[in-house]
Amino acid sequence: MDIVDRRLNPRGKSLANRQRFLRRARRHIQDAVRDAARGRGVADVAEGENISIPMDDLREPSFHHAGEGGVRDHVLPGNKQFVKGDKVPRPPSGGGGGGSQGSPDGGGEDEFRFVLSKDEFLDIFLEDLELPDLAKKAVKQTEFPAYARAGYSVTGSPASLSLVRTLRHSLSRRQALRRPSLSELEDLEARLAEAKAGDDAELVISLEAEHAKLLARRKRIPFIDPYDLRYKRFEPVPKPIAQAVMFCLMDVSGSMTESMKDLAKRFFMLLHLFLTRRYKHVEVVFIRHTHEAQEVDEQTFFYSTETGGTVVSTALEEMKRVIAKRYPPGSWNIYAAQASDGDNSSDDNGRAVTLLDQVLLPLSQYFAYIEVGSEDKDWTAPDTELWNAYKVLRKPGANMAMRKVRRRADIFPVFRDLFSRDRQAA
Repeated sequence: MDIVDRRLNPRGKSLANRQRFLRRARRHIQDAVRDAARGRGVADVAEGENISIPMDDLREPSFHHAGEGGVRDHVLPGNKQFVKGDKVPRPPSGGGGGGSQGSPDGGGEDEFRFVLSKDEFLDIFLEDLELPDLAKKAVKQTEFPAYARAGYSVTGSPASLSLVRTLRHSLSRRQALRRPSLSELEDLEARLAEAKAGDDAELVISLEAEHAKLLARRKRIPFIDPYDLRYKRFEPVPKPIAQAVMFCLMDVSGSMTESMKDLAKRFFMLLHLFLTRRYKHVEVVFIRHTHEAQEVDEQTFFYSTETGGTVVSTALEEMKRVIAKRYPPGSWNIYAAQASDGDNSSDDNGRAVTLLDQVLLPLSQYFAYIEVGSEDKDWTAPDTELWNAYKVLRKPGANMAMRKVRRRADIFPVFRDLFSRDRQAA
């Protein structure tokens, strides 16, 4: 019999061992991934990483000889200096020869270095993030490659053979055809042995004939017949899945400097990476605005330049229009993230808050507002008008969150805070 290993193993036969190692060292790997992520740009998030973790935490339990007890016989090479019973002097302190890289006190801890692939790095970096209330709304039937059990069939592949159902049919057939059981044969053989011991020739001939008849009948009725074979049957069925759409809104007016736009772009790039990595059925809508707003593609959203005044309500109006046209709230989970420097026309703040409070927040599961600024901006400066206007909507239990970002190093902590799994559970 040939055994063929058909498990998916794209990177060599050590994949299972590598996965076991990652599970054992997960806590140290997570810390190393967090540290590595703080020092790299968002464009480099999708790359792998060289990871170092303490060697002591990788040691496995093992059997070894006890230090005391038992009988030991050793064969050692001879020497001209010592004989049995001599005491060996202790080496002077500091003479351990630790090398130029050794620690001053003779102690130290080795590190184990290995390389995380792109997929492994992203899996660990994004594993404790979650999109809020993904399946809260209604679901929609879509044709999705999902298979479900659909009874049994008399044909199929050996891998789908149902042993329990096959043996059940075999037992029913053997009982219906009255196949001699092993206990019947043993009883008959015992009676035959007694007859032979009693010198009853006629009974011996009769029992031998009956024994031969039972053996012939047992051979004609096999234990397993092709008729008994039953295979598990699977059929593709439509699987209900939750649909989600993520709106990305960004201010691209003249008050937004290039550094501010870069912060916003990096946040949305990270968000887009997270969504496309985590969920296969999430659509992303990009809306950029000055005093006017329009839906654009990803390339235009991130890299096209534009100047003008700032009217935030135009972006919210465009989001409302897109929802009404393509994303009915009864079938879609709606999420939004807005990036701005906090600048807005004074007479537009009220309209923006009204749109959010009365229209968009009731339709959305989550709305995140990111206010970007320059590094040299005074942190004690008063809040912007848009921040103060939005603060009215940030109530306990509300589906809205607000954060400020001044440096590139703030992006990762803010992003993880907004979408952490612990936060969503709370």
